[in-house]
Amino acid sequence: MSLLPIRPRRMRRDEFSRRLMREHVLTTDDLIWPLFVHEHDGRAAVPSMPGVERVSIDELLRSAERACALRIPALALFPVTAPEAKSLDAAAAWADDGLVQRAVRALKQRFPQLGVITDVALDPYTAHGQDGLVDDGSYVVNDATVAALVRQALSHAAAGADVVAPSDMMDGRIGAIRDALERDGFVHTRILAYAAKYASAFYGPFRDAVGSAAALGKADKTTYQMDPANSDEALREVELDLDEGADMVMVKPGLPYLDIVRRVKEHFGVPTFAYQVSGEYAMLKAAAQQGWLDERACVLESLTAFKRAGADGVLTYFAADAARWLRERD
Repeated sequence: MSLLPIRPRRMRRDEFSRRLMREHVLTTDDLIWPLFVHEHDGRAAVPSMPGVERVSIDELLRSAERACALRIPALALFPVTAPEAKSLDAAAAWADDGLVQRAVRALKQRFPQLGVITDVALDPYTAHGQDGLVDDGSYVVNDATVAALVRQALSHAAAGADVVAPSDMMDGRIGAIRDALERDGFVHTRILAYAAKYASAFYGPFRDAVGSAAALGKADKTTYQMDPANSDEALREVELDLDEGADMVMVKPGLPYLDIVRRVKEHFGVPTFAYQVSGEYAMLKAAAQQGWLDERACVLESLTAFKRAGADGVLTYFAADAARWLRERD
């Protein structure tokens, strides 16, 4: 054994050597920008998510133009459904002239090179705010919900969505959606499965943004979303979704579940994504507004943590800002 002093700090002394030994690099290619679309004209602020707005389709196109200029690869769309369009059977979810369907067509017509990801779940459309259809005891029933999700996914594919992203956590929905897409000729439509989606307390601002919080009330989603205490179960869920035909898998939320991201990536080696959810965004934003954190530094550090854990990409409301900061850095 050498008696010479061991000095790891040598490689940290200068920027050039720090860059040469850097193990993970965050780029704009890693970012997906979630956007809320509403039926009203213009933009409307989401109070619990400072800097995030609900946008009309016209304004969505302006955001898409910005995304293209920043070289953000894809947008993820989330609808704000008008209260009068919500129902027990969630029929508005698969309407040909629905909000998401119109938004997808507008985006693909103007920006065909921009990836468009759509959320496949019923909570924006149900009168009770659950992700599926319910029985007389308010229990979310699985198979009837899956049938509805298939109709929703097909309507998104027909509108031109590049990726459908089932976020509902029903059993068997990936296989049913994949079979339907293949049967109807949508062989190139990718599936991003929310394979390990936890019953998290970090979703509050999102539910405010899409208008499902009031409908959900004091109910929860613990009968279908995963228990935050479980890790092995996540691998089982991911395995099932991959076997059923998912092209990519998602872990949600993000930073509190980096261990799950790491386990999924190491175990399966498939395209793995994470969602930096609304509660994570709101915490960072609020602390930055109080002057307690450096927003730019903390956001880029947190996004780099996803890469270090093994994520191939991140859904983040900071996407546009992060892309701009990365451009300035480079």
